[in-house]
Amino acid sequence: MTIPVLICDDSALARKQMARTLPKDWDVEVTFATNGAEGLDAIRAGKGEIVFLDLNMPVMDGYEVLATVQQQDLPALIIVVSGDIQIKAHERVKALGALDFIQKPVSADAISNILQEYGILTLTQGIEADTQPMVKVDLRDACQEIANVAMGRAADLLAKLLDVFVVLPIPNVNVLEVSELTMALKATEESSTISALCQGFIGAGVAGEALLLFHDSSFADMAKLMKINREEETHTEVEVLIDTGNVLIGAFLSGISEQLDMKFSQSHPVVLGQHCTVNDLIHASSEKWQRTLAMEINYRIEDYNIQCDLLLLFTEDSIPTLNFKLGYLLD
Repeated sequence: MTIPVLICDDSALARKQMARTLPKDWDVEVTFATNGAEGLDAIRAGKGEIVFLDLNMPVMDGYEVLATVQQQDLPALIIVVSGDIQIKAHERVKALGALDFIQKPVSADAISNILQEYGILTLTQGIEADTQPMVKVDLRDACQEIANVAMGRAADLLAKLLDVFVVLPIPNVNVLEVSELTMALKATEESSTISALCQGFIGAGVAGEALLLFHDSSFADMAKLMKINREEETHTEVEVLIDTGNVLIGAFLSGISEQLDMKFSQSHPVVLGQHCTVNDLIHASSEKWQRTLAMEINYRIEDYNIQCDLLLLFTEDSIPTLNFKLGYLLD
């Protein structure tokens, strides 16, 4: 008997990867949803007896889907598939009724093992089911999913170091001209002043800069979490900025390098400015930026007044290499 399977993820690359890791001889009919609201509609329509659910999505996220399924007792067995690998994320989805949790990027063995563990997997005899409907993936979507996984790795490291829960957004990825990048940076300004850190990186055919924009209003809470004495405030703020940058930038680049099977070398971090406006930062640094592939992540720590923006800016010359590397994920 054919089992209705729903793959709910806003990333076309993630949907394609998930579909192709399903057992080839599993008798299923696959439906896709690009956000939680679409996913719930599919479940209610009987198209999601088994659901593979992402957490970070627009319109309605995975946590909201799980809560709705639990409250309305909808007929769906849900396996969360996410780049957010924080322990507290695992705990929260289990409390909301998720059957299990698989971290991105998914593997065929992990999927098969979980399906067999819960007695879900029923195989057909000599028939290879079509579990890979056509999914179109472009560069921006692929880069966004790469950033999503790397973002989760960085958040998990920060969460473990500080014993907190990091609230994760949907990564914003675009190829931008310098004027558009300036507008993107201005859009990150939610407090009067920021402090900024810059760190260059380079790999085979890929180069760029990572910018950490740390909201000045976040320093006090972050220093407490890091157990840093604030007697010498200026020195303390630089220490907080560099320590945060080392964690987020290092883990993010490591997550990208693992997925693309390449290594990055990083330069020493440089403080671009302290207690300045975004306009000041742009005026001082925009001359270095031309056309770029930009990945923007807005990190926020739950229950604390801590917020920072991480931007990865790849040079225009890096785009062909990224396209080539991503091609292996798209095949």
